[in-house]
Amino acid sequence: MPTPIQPSNTAPSLYPRDPAAYRQATELQLMAELLPLAGARVLELGCGRAWMTRRLAEDFAVAEVIATEVDRIQHDRNLAIDDLPQVRFIYAGMESVPLEDGSVDIAIMLKSLHHVPAEQMAPGFAELYRVLRPGGLVYVSEPVYAGEFNAIMSLFNDEQQVRQQAFEALCQAVRQGLFVHQGQYFFESPGHFADWQEFEQRMLNVTHTQHRIDAALYQRIKAAFEAHLTPTGADFLKPSRVDVLQKSDSLGGK
Repeated sequence: MPTPIQPSNTAPSLYPRDPAAYRQATELQLMAELLPLAGARVLELGCGRAWMTRRLAEDFAVAEVIATEVDRIQHDRNLAIDDLPQVRFIYAGMESVPLEDGSVDIAIMLKSLHHVPAEQMAPGFAELYRVLRPGGLVYVSEPVYAGEFNAIMSLFNDEQQVRQQAFEALCQAVRQGLFVHQGQYFFESPGHFADWQEFEQRMLNVTHTQHRIDAALYQRIKAAFEAHLTPTGADFLKPSRVDVLQKSDSLGGK
């Protein structure tokens, strides 16, 4: 088993005080080090295109992955996946998960918490408390509002406010006693785009959000991206924060 990485501090923090707190790693490496995935029943909230869902199912000896999505178009596409027998795709949001009480070992949110409407975040954490078994874990990975990639994305999708709201909702769930904050970790993950067309397809042409991009803004985004383009593509280090929570027994949770 890999040696677990050490948390950057003992209390949740929106951004690291020390830039040296970041390590270069992938999301998969972090989950492998921090989560007891073998044999676990995993709830993935906001699975998107199910890329990570596939990795969870194929690279770890999980018992089952229940993958939720609120984008109906993407969910219908996910239902067409027929080679992942350990995965069950369901159309559901964080605030209403159609699972029994205490039936999940680990809940994972990968860059999805800040997409939850602000008024649904608190009910969402209460719902996670309900479906997790005693001692169950929540792994929340969120992008940090910093870096060159963020600078490009913020030209058409500035998420500073919603990311702050997401972090505050997480902290509030801890303050309410639903969860114990087990650790916080900062990392930079590599991101690669072969060309502008790939960036446009993956970042601009999404089904879950209608971006308002006129011709002038389109050219600004393209120019900002192409400033990083080399003969082999564009590479970025994208900073992220992971908070690991454990279901508390202080409320008599079962």
